[in-house]
Amino acid sequence: MNRWDGFLLSLVTAVLWGILPVFLQISLQVLDSMSITWVRFVFAAVFVFVFLLLKGALPNIWRQLPRAQLILLVASLALVANYVANVKSLEYVNPETVQVVMQIAPILLMVGGVVFYKEQFKRLELAGAACLFLGLGLFFSPKLSSLLSTESAYNTGILLVVFAAVSWVGYALLQKVLLRSFTSKQLTLLIYCIGIVVLTPFIDLTNLVNINRIQTFALIFCCLNTVIAYGCFTEALNIWSASKVSAVVASGPVFTFISVAIAERLLPEQFAMIKLDWVVILGACCVVIGSMTTALAKQKKIVPAKA
Repeated sequence: MNRWDGFLLSLVTAVLWGILPVFLQISLQVLDSMSITWVRFVFAAVFVFVFLLLKGALPNIWRQLPRAQLILLVASLALVANYVANVKSLEYVNPETVQVVMQIAPILLMVGGVVFYKEQFKRLELAGAACLFLGLGLFFSPKLSSLLSTESAYNTGILLVVFAAVSWVGYALLQKVLLRSFTSKQLTLLIYCIGIVVLTPFIDLTNLVNINRIQTFALIFCCLNTVIAYGCFTEALNIWSASKVSAVVASGPVFTFISVAIAERLLPEQFAMIKLDWVVILGACCVVIGSMTTALAKQKKIVPAKA
């Protein structure tokens, strides 16, 4: 039964992370990327704090060695950068592109594991990486002229997504060390709290007085997504192998394409699907397959939550 529970929890995570960019893009109409991230962190921090308080398992950061405290601070800043850059990129590129490019994160994590933890490359991992980068080349082939233009807004969006992926990998590598001192939920709470403190000087919530019904729903969904998706992801890792969970989660871009297609019909003035010729479709498929292959090559690897 655990196998099916693990699969369903992983699938819920993939769906929630896959459709999240659509709702983030709507939220950007009323708040900037830092303010959206701050609101999500506050909501999630309150939820996790109450949960740990009832369990009597609140973390005590002051009992940790200065090295662990420093690593916690750096990991928190990396995850904040991931969240903010991921949302900011949606001002320049569409949700489908963001989700496809973010699939480079497992490849970068693989390289980071080799460099920092002396892990070994596997042939399946290399095959997955080759498939993913081939897919990226095909996916972006119609936009090659934009990518080659240094002044292109599209180019800026891609660089922001790559930065978000790199930031997430930095957090993921540091999390491996921090989990020796904290549980996953304790670590999540501490990172959210540090993120709130870091972002508070830069937020602007004044536009909330003019928020409409659709924007309100989108922002609430983004907040709930932060808690529910990560909760499902963590529980899936508890009852199923990390490699299989990561492989299912890698299907996220599929749900992004579906959600954008639906959003285009409901809100045509706000959303427009990218041109889906056979080259773009083949590229997206290769990216998803490459990311899944890389994940399946990993054994007993805990992959942290994304934005």
